[in-house]
Amino acid sequence: MRIWKWPLVLTDRQTLMLPAASKILTVQMQYVSPQLWALCDARLAEFYGKTPRHIAIYGTGNPMPDDPGEYIATFQMEGGALVWHAFEIKGTS
Repeated sequence: MRIWKWPLVLTDRQTLMLPAASKILTVQMQYVSPQLWALCDARLAEFYGKTPRHIAIYGTGNPMPDDPGEYIATFQMEGGALVWHAFEIKGTS
């Protein structure tokens, strides 16, 4: 098992290719950009390859859909002036 990270773009929705059966752990700022960390089994990744995972980012106070997805984490930028909330959207492209 390993914990790997992926950089996120500050956009409404994005798709990351994570190893199969990865468990998303958190999203936090590292230096000046948001990063997603996931627990990955390298052996499964070699055998099953990668799978798309869809991430949505909503700003505090901004409109959200009725089903925003599965909550991952909240992260802040610019000393807390901007607060964002990351969710995983299941079964979408």
